Amino acid sequence: MAGDRLEDFDYPLPEDRIAQEGVEPRDAARMLAVHRDGRPPEHRRVRDLPDYLRPGDVLVLNRSRVIPARLLARKATGARIEVLLVREEAPSVWLALLRPARKAPPGTRLVFSEGEAEVVGLAEEGLRRLRFFADPWRLMARAGRAPLPPYIRSQVPFERYQTIFAKVPGSVAAPTAGLHFTPELLERVEAAGAAVRFLSLHVGPGTFRPIRGPIETHRMHEEVFCIPEATAEAVSAALAEGRRVVAVGTTVVRALESAYRGGAVAAGPGATRLFIRPGYRFRVVGALLTNFHLPRSTLLLLVAAFAGYRRTMDAYRRALASGYRFYSLGDAMWID
Repeated sequence: MAGDRLEDFDYPLPEDRIAQEGVEPRDAARMLAVHRDGRPPEHRRVRDLPDYLRPGDVLVLNRSRVIPARLLARKATGARIEVLLVREEAPSVWLALLRPARKAPPGTRLVFSEGEAEVVGLAEEGLRRLRFFADPWRLMARAGRAPLPPYIRSQVPFERYQTIFAKVPGSVAAPTAGLHFTPELLERVEAAGAAVRFLSLHVGPGTFRPIRGPIETHRMHEEVFCIPEATAEAVSAALAEGRRVVAVGTTVVRALESAYRGGAVAAGPGATRLFIRPGYRFRVVGALLTNFHLPRSTLLLLVAAFAGYRRTMDAYRRALASGYRFYSLGDAMWID
């Protein structure tokens, strides 16, 4: 059956369709509106989002802030090691991706521009555990660089790779659907009768990792999230009253669906490895604004689970034929 195999989620993408910079103003990005009731897709702009909202909707955004997590270190031999800090486990202890990892086994000392760290062990799926002998947050502030995806080759200002509402540091990639929002758009969302609420899910590199083997064997990296009481109350009330919960981005989808407990969404911190793929039954999210994602990625499978496989791949074909811009700084797709 189409949508069961990984190769079903492949598609050809010319390199010049990968967005290298965001449009200005942010909400001028194009938006392909896809309807699950069978109506044909519409070509709009993100600024038109309020046209698709209903009074009583609860629109949820991810306020996680990208950290300057890319660092350069050297070993005692002088060999260079690239470090991408992924997640803080404890004070001064971080999980990280190292390159080349094979040259940094446990026991390796890493010397940064300010301070040192030691590789103290192996962690999940290619990650290393580092113990710092100086404040890693201060090190990132002084020497860290934006962890831009490898397909972005332009010099993107750090703040342009942040949402305007980013508050909680911890992500190593932007929650990209939120990049489209401006203060004016948020005001118009509320004027349309939708409530705006926030949560934080710290995006890790595993979110964007292509699936290498059979779909059913893929394992997600753990990501941590926190849902404030006000957000949990608003979402739970909407569910109880039959109103719609609108997720801005796949990170919001995964946080809300992971926090679902018996008809409501639980407040507080949590962690998720939830892998949403076709066949998943959504319990919370009723509409989604998202970007166009990499082939064979967990994000594309999530979108296909929500919109349906054939509808999703047809939308991608339409977007390619109509000149849409893809990936983190590209255009958007609305699914209602």
